[in-house]
Amino acid sequence: WTLLPRCVTSIGYFKSSRLSFSRFQQGIAFTMAKSYSSFLKDTAYVGGQWVSAASGETFQVTNPASGEVLGSVPDMNAGDATKAIRTAYDAFQSWKETTAKERSLLLRRWYELMVESKESLAELLTVENGKPVTESLGEVNYAATFLEWFAEEARRTYGDTIPAPVKSKRIVVIHQPVGVAAMITPWNFPYAMVTRKAGAALAAGCTVVLKPSEETPLTTLAMVELAHRAGIPAGVFNIVTCSRKHVEQVGKAMCTDPLVAKISFTGSTAVGKTLLKWGADTVKKASMELGGHAPFVVFDSADVDAAVHGAMMSKFRYMGQTCVCANRFLVQEGIHDAFCTKLAAAMEEQLKVGDGLDKGNTQGPLINTRAVEKVESQISDAVSKGASVMTGGKRHALGGTFFQPTLLTGVTTDMLCTQQETFGPVAPVIKFKTEEEAVTIANSANVGLAGYFYSNNMSQIWRVAERMEVGMVGVNEGMVSMVEAPFGGVKESGIGVEGSKYGIHEYLNVKYICFGGI
Repeated sequence: WTLLPRCVTSIGYFKSSRLSFSRFQQGIAFTMAKSYSSFLKDTAYVGGQWVSAASGETFQVTNPASGEVLGSVPDMNAGDATKAIRTAYDAFQSWKETTAKERSLLLRRWYELMVESKESLAELLTVENGKPVTESLGEVNYAATFLEWFAEEARRTYGDTIPAPVKSKRIVVIHQPVGVAAMITPWNFPYAMVTRKAGAALAAGCTVVLKPSEETPLTTLAMVELAHRAGIPAGVFNIVTCSRKHVEQVGKAMCTDPLVAKISFTGSTAVGKTLLKWGADTVKKASMELGGHAPFVVFDSADVDAAVHGAMMSKFRYMGQTCVCANRFLVQEGIHDAFCTKLAAAMEEQLKVGDGLDKGNTQGPLINTRAVEKVESQISDAVSKGASVMTGGKRHALGGTFFQPTLLTGVTTDMLCTQQETFGPVAPVIKFKTEEEAVTIANSANVGLAGYFYSNNMSQIWRVAERMEVGMVGVNEGMVSMVEAPFGGVKESGIGVEGSKYGIHEYLNVKYICFGGI
């Protein structure tokens, strides 16, 4: 009973502990329907209309915490995607002519509607991807800020005048929208990835065709409903949903269609490489936010308590299922034991596993069984090679895809958990001796999205921050994402950036105009 969502128990639905489990399920469905039912959609969105797949096929969306079917959405194919692209291309002809102020006001209204509906959106996110509801509310607020930000940036895509080398000429540089942007978004931040990408594109004057993850289409469709209410014109923002059965053909259609000018993708490095290959024949502009394998380094000079606090935020947000979460902990030998002891204690005290709708829980389920199997495989590999499980290490007693937050010590660089992105609640700790050793290990990955380190040595701070081969560095800080800062990686972690003043330029072409005969 302690695991029951508070929204259920607070209305007095349960009048005795003898209620049947079936009635318990009905109670959840009844109360949750009150909150987000107006956002539940069973159709995709193309040309300002709610539409089904041409084939009539659908696929189910389930709650990872309970396995409950939340609904069904269209299982679209390449033909549906091509139709949506044509619709977006036609809409671009008029959308690109709107003023920056007009686009700004529409995005601002979308932002306001999102804030007004934040509680309902948060609960929908929790039941669809398992994120604890407090974190879900945080994502809704975070996602909304991108709409607010790009509503403002729409009016700041300034050009340039450049001194000409001869008196009779004038040089002017302007920015113009690239055209139709094809977007593929992930399941771990389905609200934020929509607003960070589509917000920038719409602000720039582009139109969008977006395919959400098959794990979380309902949250994306809820965002479209708000965009529709905000008055975004028909054809400007289009959503194509599909299951794994059709994901390859839909993705290929989006990346190869000559009417698409821009590809934006957040997901694995392997898939990103495939999309880039598909887009190469038509030389499409591309933004890729790909895999991470973030090092989290703690030097002897660090404040251990602050480092533990940062580790908890960085590693266990959304059960470790984020691309920027700490994946490899490197702790200098002088404070190694103290750090591990304090981190284990913090994990035991602060992390509570259970259904995300209960606000007392901080760790929900992993997204699916494949995620659980990957975590188990990495732990098993590490233990077989000499690592020790300090806490956790197994599937949770709740069953399903719930997993115990895990701390591994005695970890070495030949173990899978130090070579592959985990995407789960596992903290592997490597002991190191020197700064040079730590930087070498941190930079050994073929990806470089985010990196973190804790130190109170100012010279060391400058050296390590500059030497870390990542796109984002947290110095004495475990969370670096914010709308004002550029989000992106180096090496095989991607191309381009999102958010910040730079994000909108990913959707703009630079045009040079030369005036002669003056």
